[in-house]
Amino acid sequence: MLVNNAGIAGPTAKVEDIRPEDWDRCIAVDLNGMFYCTRKAMPLIKAAGGGSIINLSSAAGRLAFPMRTPYSAAKWAIVGFTESLAAEAGPDKVRVNCIQPGIVEGERIERVIAAKAKGLGSSEEEVRRRMLEGVSLRTTIPPQDIANMALYLATAPGRHISGQAISVCGGTRYLV
Repeated sequence: MLVNNAGIAGPTAKVEDIRPEDWDRCIAVDLNGMFYCTRKAMPLIKAAGGGSIINLSSAAGRLAFPMRTPYSAAKWAIVGFTESLAAEAGPDKVRVNCIQPGIVEGERIERVIAAKAKGLGSSEEEVRRRMLEGVSLRTTIPPQDIANMALYLATAPGRHISGQAISVCGGTRYLV
């Protein structure tokens, strides 16, 4: 089993204000890192007779995310990578899925909220309120919920699931 979970938030700015090196770094960590890890793990997973690869995308991999284009672009690409790899690796009994978390509780989202508030000239409380308005359940996601989905996909209950982008997001309809 492989869980590709490395990622960074990347810059928060309008596209014309993003430095190319910041774009490159976000794509390198969030997308290229997944490719390199998968490339090295695939022969081992095949030799074991199959298994599961779980890629972490984001709700930003299915929705627009203004002022976060590098991050969103990488997370959309992860969905394509997942679906293509699932079709390629399925005959070798390798299941490939991705999880698209919503607003996951913790320090990382607090940094994202602070950066977004600064970029919008708004308060952090206002950004948090607007973010939660875009979630049907009006809730953040505990990290354990993401771990539970990964466990399900990696074990026998998820043995017939492959090529899927599964949202664990409380019904996120839009991102701020």
